Amino acid sequence: MQTYSITAPSITAPHRTAGPTTTTIEVARRTVRKFVRSPQLAVVGTIQGAMFLLIFRYVFGGAIDTGGIPYVDFLVPGFVLTSVLFSGSSAASGVAEDLEAGFIDRLRSLPIPRTSVMAGRALADTITGTWGLAITTAIGFLVGFRLHASALDGLAAFGLCIVAAYAFSWVFIYIGLMAGTAQAAQGISLLVFPFTFVSSAFVPVSSMPGWMQPFAEHQPITVMVNAVRSLVLGSGAAQHLPHPTGYYVVGTLLWGAAISAVFGVLSVLRYRKG
Repeated sequence: MQTYSITAPSITAPHRTAGPTTTTIEVARRTVRKFVRSPQLAVVGTIQGAMFLLIFRYVFGGAIDTGGIPYVDFLVPGFVLTSVLFSGSSAASGVAEDLEAGFIDRLRSLPIPRTSVMAGRALADTITGTWGLAITTAIGFLVGFRLHASALDGLAAFGLCIVAAYAFSWVFIYIGLMAGTAQAAQGISLLVFPFTFVSSAFVPVSSMPGWMQPFAEHQPITVMVNAVRSLVLGSGAAQHLPHPTGYYVVGTLLWGAAISAVFGVLSVLRYRKG
């Protein structure tokens, strides 16, 4: 009787892993592709943003005194910037869905940089957030907003909105990793919304109760909104703000860096913990 010996194939461990740049780009590409293939996400977000903007513009606008600035010009810069927070719940839910579906676990098993996985998600959320910012800005012009500064100032203001989108994307990534389920992530994301109302986004800080004003004046959203508003309204906004434009622009960049650093580290640690 003839016998045959079977030799098990040898498995060689990879000598190289995917680099951080490649990992970041591929994770971002996968998330953006998922967004593009779900057009209802963009449609619902656009309708929701337009609805809230119309409510503030035509329902509440007549009752709010903005000190000589047309309310539509006061409102739109703040609304555009805070729109990154209104869309953040879907970003947090997306992270939680990837966690539930096992996609995050599969990434953990691969020999790729852990930090780059989270960076790719933040990059993708910033890209989709930029799309939302562009749509919201267009709606703002349709309801009557007009740029009172140079086109370069307008582009700088839009750039600051992108900085805010990137910074807060890390906040929602962390919420998604901590929540565990999409429903919980969406609910926890609502806790961020009060910060938009206790700010200068929709009403002047001076109209708030005295005990609330110090917090509202110095919290990051107010600083970011004031930077965008002072850039797009020019001298018309300067007379209503206690600091010059440069103060708020630098403050926006510092707050953006601080939020990204803190929640970026927390997100990576949470991802590594599993």
